[in-house]
Amino acid sequence: MGMLATVMNSLAMQDALEKLGGRARVMSAIKINDVCEDFIRRRAVRHLEKGRITIFAAGTGNPYFTTDSAAALRAAEIGADLLLKATKVDGVYSEDPERNPHAVRYEKLTYAQVFRDNLRVMDMSAISLCREEKLPILVFNFKREGNIERAIAGHPIGTLVHEG
Repeated sequence: MGMLATVMNSLAMQDALEKLGGRARVMSAIKINDVCEDFIRRRAVRHLEKGRITIFAAGTGNPYFTTDSAAALRAAEIGADLLLKATKVDGVYSEDPERNPHAVRYEKLTYAQVFRDNLRVMDMSAISLCREEKLPILVFNFKREGNIERAIAGHPIGTLVHEG
């Protein structure tokens, strides 16, 4: 059910973007040709070159890979400049801010700091891939109105994880 729900949410996102005037495509890691395209890297890059918003659904299509790993993999495959990690908190903290109100939020971190301090940015496989590909990650709160637009525009929000 999880993969189907992911694809359906992606289709709802495509519909919403198109109602706002965007041109969007959904590409799925699992075959579901009746509603969207299969993910093929070259085709995804071509959609992006044509200015289309490209939504990747259904993770990697393989078990044992998290959505974080899928996001890092797809971002690396298309040569993304930045991976946006939209979450329910406004960045990466020294500890869980819901458990410790005195936890410190970082504005910037290196991959080495994330590994050294075992920070919960993403799963470690995703962080490793981003480090290897020199792909920065911006962790931000998507529930705050306007934050997705701020992240895309390059405004200083959340926590930036980078090479250092």
